[in-house]
Amino acid sequence: AAAFEGVAQAAATVHEDDVRGKQLALYVVPSGPVAVSGSGVVDPARVREYLRTKLPDYMVPAAVVVLERLPLTASGKLDRRALPAPDFGAEPAGRTARSPREEILAGLFAEVLGLPAVGIDDSFFDLGGHSLLATRLISRIRATLNTEVPVRALFAAPTVAGLATLLDEDRAVRPALTPATRPERIPLSSAQNRLWFLHRLEGPSATYNIPMALRLTGRLDREALQAALADVVGRHESLRTIFPETDGFPYQLVLAAAEAQPTLETRQTSEEELVDAILTVSRHDFDLSAELPVRAWLFGLAPEEYVLVLVVHHIAGDGWSLAPLFRDLTNAYAARADGRTPDWAPLPVQYADYTLWQNELLGDHSDGDSLISRQLEYWRGTLSGLPEQVTFPTDRPRPATATYQGDSLYFKWDAELHQGLVDLARATGTTVFMVLQAGLAALMNRLG
Repeated sequence: AAAFEGVAQAAATVHEDDVRGKQLALYVVPSGPVAVSGSGVVDPARVREYLRTKLPDYMVPAAVVVLERLPLTASGKLDRRALPAPDFGAEPAGRTARSPREEILAGLFAEVLGLPAVGIDDSFFDLGGHSLLATRLISRIRATLNTEVPVRALFAAPTVAGLATLLDEDRAVRPALTPATRPERIPLSSAQNRLWFLHRLEGPSATYNIPMALRLTGRLDREALQAALADVVGRHESLRTIFPETDGFPYQLVLAAAEAQPTLETRQTSEEELVDAILTVSRHDFDLSAELPVRAWLFGLAPEEYVLVLVVHHIAGDGWSLAPLFRDLTNAYAARADGRTPDWAPLPVQYADYTLWQNELLGDHSDGDSLISRQLEYWRGTLSGLPEQVTFPTDRPRPATATYQGDSLYFKWDAELHQGLVDLARATGTTVFMVLQAGLAALMNRLG
């Protein structure tokens, strides 16, 4: 970005919020005054267009923020904590809707992106949208307009004006997700089946654990915290679901809230031993057939200093689950500490309802006309002829069994490195991402 005309300095960092998740933000300092027009003014949109010609899509920042100067620490280094949060709604919206359909779409764009308004020519992805938010938008369009639109349509036409022309009111609409009548044995969803299979293949392990650590300062009501944990587990069926099996086939068994009382293990430790203690409990091996897929530990550091560690197995949640989990736990603790039960509305659907909806939608593998059969046939044809793995020259052979050991490696990304990766990807007929995967695998092998 510093090579762009009019940019004197540039710095990039990852910004995270509750709506968009993690986004790459770029901060630039113009070579001239920020507040005047003419020479020295930097147009964020032009910077992003320039970067699109130099970088792969996933490296193009979602927002460009123009600053008078970069904030520095006392030692003269970049103070990343002082960088302002990017305001995706800072630019005024462009053309307004010309029809009821465009008006509804513009409202849905703004709702999903967390913006006050969206112009019909504004790109969903330029405003901070990404693939996960795209899925949310498609779901909202389906529910609001009662029309089916594939996700790829949004990538092909990421504006309200463009997407409005692609909506097909005659396309069959998926059935709505509603509370379902529960059979005696609830089947697993596709995602749960994958994780259950790996659990049975490899045995209990911490590979798919999702840990969250919260530092708590001040007087702590442990009884209220224990009750709040029980409230959250009672509210979300997925946190009190176990996966027994009969004749080799698993099913979801949702325990009653009274039976599913999570334990809060309390331990004393020191600041020096805290990291190792958190790592130890984060590696807890869940027994999915009989154990709740959530565990909690409270580490006492001082009379009014604690760290709460929650570990959720991936079969019951994902990275996006941590925000609502933390929000519900906070609200429940505040209520219990005040002598009340949490005042929250019941959830409209639970994960078991989604599972039954998904199984009905996809159909049976044995039915050649089912959606799952058609999807599998499509991917068999699309991937036909590709090698099982892309081979690159490495200094150590690929292990027969994955160890799942990892580490953090930091390296400077510059234009010369990027061009070298592009050249190697072209020479091997692959992508920059695959080259990076192979290179990192080789480095990890060398590190042992």
